[in-house]
Amino acid sequence: MQLSLLDVPNPEDAARIRVDELRRLLEQHNRLYYVLDSPEISDAEYDALFRELQRLEDQYPGLISLDTPTHRVGGSALDKFSSVTHRLPMLSLENATNDVEIREFDLRVKKYLGLPQEELIPYLCEPKMDGLAVELVYTDGLLSVASTRGDGITGEDVTENIRTIRSLPLRLSGGRIPRLLEVRGEVFLSLDAFRRINSEKEENGEAPFVNPRNAAAGSLRQLDPRITARRPLSVYCYAPGAADGADFPSQQEFFAAIAGWGLPVNPLVRPVAGIEAAVAFYEEMQQQRESLPYEIDGTVIKVDSFVIQRELGEKSRSPRWAVACKFPPRQAVTLVEDILHSVGRTGVITPVALLRPVEISGVTVSRATLHNWDEIALKDIRIGDTVVVERAGDVIPAVVRVLTEKRSGTEQPSLPPEHCPQCGSEVVRIADEVAVRCMGLACPPQFRESIMHFASRNAMDIEGLGEKFIEQLLSLGLVSSVADLYFLSRDDLMKFERMGEKLASNLLAAIENSKQRDLGRFIFALGIRHVGERTAKSLALAFGSLENLERATLEELVSIRDIGATVAQSIRTFFDNQGNIAVIRRMLEAGVTPAVEQKKIGGRFTGKCFVFTGALSRFTRDEARILVENEGGNAVGSVSKKTDYVVAGEDAGSKLAKARELGVTVLSEEDFLELLGREE
Repeated sequence: MQLSLLDVPNPEDAARIRVDELRRLLEQHNRLYYVLDSPEISDAEYDALFRELQRLEDQYPGLISLDTPTHRVGGSALDKFSSVTHRLPMLSLENATNDVEIREFDLRVKKYLGLPQEELIPYLCEPKMDGLAVELVYTDGLLSVASTRGDGITGEDVTENIRTIRSLPLRLSGGRIPRLLEVRGEVFLSLDAFRRINSEKEENGEAPFVNPRNAAAGSLRQLDPRITARRPLSVYCYAPGAADGADFPSQQEFFAAIAGWGLPVNPLVRPVAGIEAAVAFYEEMQQQRESLPYEIDGTVIKVDSFVIQRELGEKSRSPRWAVACKFPPRQAVTLVEDILHSVGRTGVITPVALLRPVEISGVTVSRATLHNWDEIALKDIRIGDTVVVERAGDVIPAVVRVLTEKRSGTEQPSLPPEHCPQCGSEVVRIADEVAVRCMGLACPPQFRESIMHFASRNAMDIEGLGEKFIEQLLSLGLVSSVADLYFLSRDDLMKFERMGEKLASNLLAAIENSKQRDLGRFIFALGIRHVGERTAKSLALAFGSLENLERATLEELVSIRDIGATVAQSIRTFFDNQGNIAVIRRMLEAGVTPAVEQKKIGGRFTGKCFVFTGALSRFTRDEARILVENEGGNAVGSVSKKTDYVVAGEDAGSKLAKARELGVTVLSEEDFLELLGREE
């Protein structure tokens, strides 16, 4: 008989039952979605279950456990990675680069075992994932430690980051779970995820990752797990380490066992009889390489039997029972016919090489990203150069190097543009950034994102003005800057598809209501580079009016807490753009009147800086921040010498340790409320 929550009189007991059920459901749907590619519920239904679990864990912190799916969003930032010593060394593999060398591996195995050349050895063949090797340790079925390969003996503890991988179970399921299970695996990024991350990095003026492997490694080795959680890493498990309570006679049986416990295994893994079948697998994977959703750089051949593996043993740095069969590189030589300037959605201007068309791995390539002008200068790429182009997982291939020996003397250098090729605004390059950027509010490639940000809930909060309506505004040519929103008429809106009188009235009312937003939200809505909600609020409180902010000097800007030289320069550059000033003036003419916030003077916390860490039970982080700001103080996210108080909840980690190291006063939630003058 199934137990109903109505049968459980104690609310916390009822919550515990529901929490256990939600965790089971979420892990089940993670596996269906990320491992088996057969989801049974919609994203909205999954999100509803996830939010319910978050709410219950917030309400009952004692129910939080290490295997909760809510930990996949990333915990507190680390100061550094600690080291982990592997129980068994993680050895590297010898390489074979063609079918001849693959067959030589087979002959060595047979010679060592004393077998005749015609013997068909059972092998296990796998695609060689181009990622980062890790070791996962499960203790009594619970993921307890995860580490990188490192030097093969000692790696880095990346447990918090590994927890963010949705396809990896935090707790093993199924029968006869080993007391201890070490599993080696490869963490990787899909090509779609790689392209998306690189696009975001380029739009933000950051150097892109060279290839998916570097992107996976960079994502896994983030000191802030929340950054890792935003990058959809995947993992395939491929070998055992130490085990207590499990015995695997062969690689095949190992794969069957761990898949049964919920661990992801590459579905292309294949057992074969004899080396010729292994060579056929290598050639087949080389043909499939371009159609796979992730990068592989070869195949791996292993002797299937673990008994025979132990008999073959290892050399100093590699096992005798396995070989990595590497694919040839995917490169071609062609000519740079021109260098074009592409404007992205955040205003970053990216140089793109227009190439004489050339075929690489069955794909005709006519363009290659040059990333930025620092990269052009570093590689000395000129129009007319003969170059080596590589297609390594990216939609737009990259120029690897210039063949300078082929220069004729007619090649022309490419210089950064002085004006945006789309809107004509002066371009800028902010100190310490590699990006050349257009800062124009009305620049066409940026405008769709600008207007969506401007209308968003935390900015001007124009209710009802969503993506579909913004697309129609643009396609109908009704707006060319955010200021035009305040001049829209009912007749304009009635041109939209499926627009009724009531909906048009509601949208016009929402636009009208947004004219009275506070100054901090208005500054945030402008989309100034590096200015988030907190910085926008600090600017509003510090300068008191939009006019004062427009006239602020760099010295005045950097004098504000948490605003450094880079942010100050970005703000100054934005307001130095006369096109931006014209858009702001037009909004003011339309009746937009940003209200000035008055910071409480003489509050209990005036001039004091707080950091909140750990699981808070009396209030949320946002509520705590508001309590501090209402008393004239500041709540920030990291501990420094400027921090006055750290308020520590349950399971406080590195921030608490740093506070103690720096001698910062540590408060409990009760201490904080007492300091606030509240009795709770």
